[in-house]
Order: sequence, then structure tokens, then C-alpha cells
Amino acid sequence: MSRIGKKPIKIPAGIEVSVDGDLVAFKKGSVQKVLDTKGNVDVNVQEGELVFAPKGADRQSSAFWGTYRALGQNIVTGLTEGFKKQLEINGVGYRAAVNGKVLELQLGYSHPINYEFPQDIQISVEKNVITIVGDDKQVVGQIAAEIRSFRAPEPYKGKGIKYVDETIIRKAGKTSKK
Repeated sequence: MSRIGKKPIKIPAGIEVSVDGDLVAFKKGSVQKVLDTKGNVDVNVQEGELVFAPKGADRQSSAFWGTYRALGQNIVTGLTEGFKKQLEINGVGYRAAVNGKVLELQLGYSHPINYEFPQDIQISVEKNVITIVGDDKQVVGQIAAEIRSFRAPEPYKGKGIKYVDETIIRKAGKTSKK
């Protein structure tokens, strides 16, 4: 039995939820997100809460039950608070700047890297910290991972792009033998 799936999702004020068969639509102002349960989970709105229930008693139904409940909670959290990831740039001459919807990175290569990001994502740069904010957890995490992959942190000098809360385990360099 799914411990996550059992918990109902409280629907905050300002968010409208409608259930139409397998589709659950979340709406706040002009922003609308849709969760398609693909017929694996029953969804009901009861007393201002969204309740999920498995369709079968097998292991796969239980897994979908918890998964779709977590996805629904992420949509509600994204519409109310939003999600944020922060990346830190370490290295001499490594810089970042935002021009419109393009993140310009200079990471020690012979050319600058221009990364275009979607309209619903906001990226800001302050000194050596890149902040990514959006209402979709998956998209924010994916963009952060793509930016980090341009110059992953290396273990000898610690240069590269890393998450702010990430710790890089440093290695000792070569030692000479006498």
C-alpha cells in the first residue's frame, strides 16, 4: 500500500481543479497544467482535497497511485510557490550573463555558449550564482542539469558549474617521488 498515495492533496485557494475521466486539470489564472493518469488511478475531489485511489490491487497499480499523487502535488506546489535551483560557477574567467531569453556562458572554451531557455522559465545571474525559477519541477531540474553539463565540476581544482548545495570531493594531485 502506497504511503504517499494515501495522503490527499489540499487544494489551496486560487487553484481550480477539474476531473474529467483520466485527465486532471489544474488552473490558476491563465496558467493551466494537465495530469493524465492514463486510466491507472481513480481521482476524486472531496471537501477541497484531491484524493487518489488505485484501480487494482496489484503492485503496479500501487506504484502508479503514489506516482500520480506525487505528480499532482508537484503541480500544485509549482502553481503556488514555484521551484528554484541554484548553480554556482567556479573558475578563473568563468562568467555568465542573461540577455533576453539567452544565457551566455564563458567557461574556458574558445567560444561562448549561448543557451536558450523556455518562456515560462526565469534565469537570473548574480555574481557567480545562476538562479533558475519556474513552475514545473521537471523542466527546472532538466535545465539546471543541462547548464551543469556544459562544464561539470572537476575533482582536482574544483572548477566548473555545480549546484549550490553540492559538495565536490577533492582529489590530491600528482606527487613526485624522490
